[in-house]
Amino acid sequence: MADLAPQVNYLAGFCCPLGGLAAGKPRVLCLGAEIFLSTGSELVYVYDQEAGLLTAVYRFPGQVWHLELLALRRALYVLCAHRGIYCMSLDQASRSVSQDDGDDGDSEDSQDGESPSRMIPVDPDACVLHDATLCTFTVLDNLLITLAQGPARWKVQLFECPCPGEDPLLKGQIGEVELSTPPAGSPREPAAPYFLPVLCCMSPPGSRVAHSHLHGSRGFTLEETLFGLLFGTDASLLESPVILCGLPDGQLCCVVLQTLVTSGLAPGDSKALVKILHHLEEPVVFIGALRTEPLAEDVEDSHSDCLVALGHHGRTLAVKASWDEAGNLVPELREYCLPGPVLCAACGGGGRMYHSTPSDLCVVDLARGGTPWDPMQPDTGPGGLPSLLCPASLSVCSVVTLSVSSRAPEGGTELLALSAKGRLMTCRLDLNSETPSPTRVTAANTGRKIKELLSGIGTVSERVSFLKKAVDQRNKALMCLNEAMNVSCALLSSREGPRPISCTTTTTWSRLQLQDMLTATCLLENSSDFSLDRGWALCIQVLTSSRTLELDSASSAVTYTIPVDRLGPGSRREVTLPLGPGEDGMLDLPVTVSCALFYSLREVVGGALTPSDCSKDPSLDMCPLDVLPEQEGICLPLSEHTVDMLQCLRFPSLATPHMQAPSLLSPVSDPVDTFLGACLGPGSKPAGPASLRAAYLPPSVAAIKVSAELLRATVGDSYSGVSLCCATLQWLLAENAAVDIVRARALSSVQGVAPDGTDVHLIIREVAVTDLCPAGPLQAVEIQVESSSLANMCQAHHAIIGRMQRMVVEQAARGSSPPDLRMQYLHQIQANHEMLLREVQTLRDRLCTEDEGHSCATAEKLLQLYRQLRSPSLLLL
Repeated sequence: MADLAPQVNYLAGFCCPLGGLAAGKPRVLCLGAEIFLSTGSELVYVYDQEAGLLTAVYRFPGQVWHLELLALRRALYVLCAHRGIYCMSLDQASRSVSQDDGDDGDSEDSQDGESPSRMIPVDPDACVLHDATLCTFTVLDNLLITLAQGPARWKVQLFECPCPGEDPLLKGQIGEVELSTPPAGSPREPAAPYFLPVLCCMSPPGSRVAHSHLHGSRGFTLEETLFGLLFGTDASLLESPVILCGLPDGQLCCVVLQTLVTSGLAPGDSKALVKILHHLEEPVVFIGALRTEPLAEDVEDSHSDCLVALGHHGRTLAVKASWDEAGNLVPELREYCLPGPVLCAACGGGGRMYHSTPSDLCVVDLARGGTPWDPMQPDTGPGGLPSLLCPASLSVCSVVTLSVSSRAPEGGTELLALSAKGRLMTCRLDLNSETPSPTRVTAANTGRKIKELLSGIGTVSERVSFLKKAVDQRNKALMCLNEAMNVSCALLSSREGPRPISCTTTTTWSRLQLQDMLTATCLLENSSDFSLDRGWALCIQVLTSSRTLELDSASSAVTYTIPVDRLGPGSRREVTLPLGPGEDGMLDLPVTVSCALFYSLREVVGGALTPSDCSKDPSLDMCPLDVLPEQEGICLPLSEHTVDMLQCLRFPSLATPHMQAPSLLSPVSDPVDTFLGACLGPGSKPAGPASLRAAYLPPSVAAIKVSAELLRATVGDSYSGVSLCCATLQWLLAENAAVDIVRARALSSVQGVAPDGTDVHLIIREVAVTDLCPAGPLQAVEIQVESSSLANMCQAHHAIIGRMQRMVVEQAARGSSPPDLRMQYLHQIQANHEMLLREVQTLRDRLCTEDEGHSCATAEKLLQLYRQLRSPSLLLL
């Protein structure tokens, strides 16, 4: 067939996603001058072809997967993904549009594909069938046939549609049958199919449905001979339509509609109702029928004499009635291989079938020339199907949905098409101008066939190279997954003792942009026999104390992701991160630094599932990234380190002259304080808020008493040769950089500087606790914290309490028991504390209701109560 030059007319443009529209879900239908179109979103557009404007946009509650028009009833049926089927009366919709639009509709431009003034939300009551598993449907007169994806099998269901003016809900299910093939996927809750199934209705000439079928591409009338050969004598005698199901696994099944109706009345073996006609071994994307034989002069109705089915990768099945050598009627089946991947297809007049690929819109001719075929004369039997289909290019690319318009000119064909860019267009073909194909083989035909065969060989060679590359990528991905599994097993099996892969965190102060900055250094060490290659990353989460009180702490924390590239056995990787202070000069303590290894499945496996050349080879797009788990990777926790005030303290007074600590700059300085300090001169005292607080207000104090016996058991022999007070101070500052100086000078008290520059004083002294033990006074150590800043004192006190809690837990695990105590004394101390807590609550409630004059006295009394609570009389044993 010679190449055709269609007349293309662009009608309108519609919104589409960034990568363009995907084939399978967009639909375009024509009813007179009205075009009904969906792009796969939740919108359905109505375009007037004569007026050249968009008349309405209907918004449905979900993504639209399929449309059907019932011309006699003037009804539009719409399938919404995971919702169900909606039914709209076109007459009522037209009235609602005219009432809503007014007279300003003609000025709207449809280039954007939607007009807010014409946006009509669809009433939820319009849903006639609620079913989240529906994948496709078709309407046949007063019957609704659906195909649903169950957890184990596809299910065909039959419902009776309501008549106009009746309750819009379906009257009930008439019949149901399960197909013999399960949908692709696991036995769990089925996900949305990557390829939607296809439903099509084939009717015999005597069926009453043949003259009142829906206006669309889902129904055809077959010649009686072909109908009987395909579906059997029972279907022919019953004159019952047959439902054809094209499934994503390639199976082409059929169900006789009348037997499906009777199965609801007398249930039996459902497998006997389903017949498998063929298997394309690739997803079925189109089922149709066309007329290939010329009509006799006295015949008016043109029934289809050839059944066609297309697969996603271009495999095509054609079935036609023919005579065998014995003179018997038999079905003739031929398989062809057309260019793929096939995005959509449609059957037109003259035995022509149109199909679209990403690069072209093609037409193939299955018709034969000559005299009409008489089925009663075997010697003039039907013409056979062509041995080779040669697609002719129409020079239109990326058409995602296609239909044959009913407004075709005489002797020609008009196609309605929607491109991947969202353009609605018409393609008119003048079939009369085409030169008939020669009946004998010519040199030109031979050369063209040779060229096509050579082109096919080149295509197969290119496809083999693409497949080889895909196999290599998947082999590499499997090796990486095996290595990741080994690393995961090694880490999860070594929860106690040294870990094969560890991450330790240390903190230190450094100078960054003329400001003192606390940094955390995370050292990742690989002591295992495995290598951390592509896909591994070190994730470090920094969580401050101000975030820990919030409900969404995980989402508000700062997370750093550092790719780990080829960390072999025995290798190390060091990462340094800033902890603060921030721009406001504050450092919220404590800070928790959590380290974990993350293995990205999308980075490693995603490239193998969708290789870079998959767009060129259709066989590689069967593995979408939807098969990956939702978490997209594997997370293996390594360590968790808490940075508190005791680790952040600096001791400039202890630094030796040759190891002088960096100057302590306040992160944020007040310009007024700077100016007043310059005016006072070098001999004057500073007058800043911190200096005034230190000069005129007493420091905030907190104390805790610990049994000397408990501390000796904790510090052990590592602090031998020094007093218990010195050993306790060294134990508290064990994670501070200045611990060596404190150990060298045998200090029992030290004055440090907090991150904001405020002094923090730690005092350790031995005391005797009386009235607690009947045997006599108990030796104890009192740890006292003093600071002019209440916040810094609380943070240091919190750090000490945390160390004491861990110490008590460790000693309790060793089985140590406390001495005999006076319980009456302990009860009295507890009662005193409960009374103080009640007074605190009363004063806090009073602060909310008092005026400013009385609130100062209440606040001062509240601070005194807090001071008593921070220095309890209890002893930690």
